[in-house]
Amino acid sequence: MNSITWDDFQAVHLVAGTIVRVELFPEARQPAYKIWVDFGMYGEKKTSAQLTQLYAPDDLIGKQIIGVINFPEKQIASFRSQFLLTGFYTEAGVVISTLERPVSNGSRMA
Repeated sequence: MNSITWDDFQAVHLVAGTIVRVELFPEARQPAYKIWVDFGMYGEKKTSAQLTQLYAPDDLIGKQIIGVINFPEKQIASFRSQFLLTGFYTEAGVVISTLERPVSNGSRMA
């Protein structure tokens, strides 16, 4: 593992947002959802995430998540992903990063 500096960490824009919409993404190579998140002052952004093993679409609506919003957009099949939804790989599937208590959408990780 390589060490990073505080400036390196500051360059990653980790922001809180609330999931507002989820759709199935049958065109994806791996089972995935299309997910739209309200990031407050940064607007609504969309991504694709392989969360189908642990979450149904209705389980995700309203969850406050942590996203990296300053990656370049990425084309995934017919869909443009605008941010990275953070999570942790487990044997059962990806567990999303959520917040212990609500914060304003658009709040940046400190």
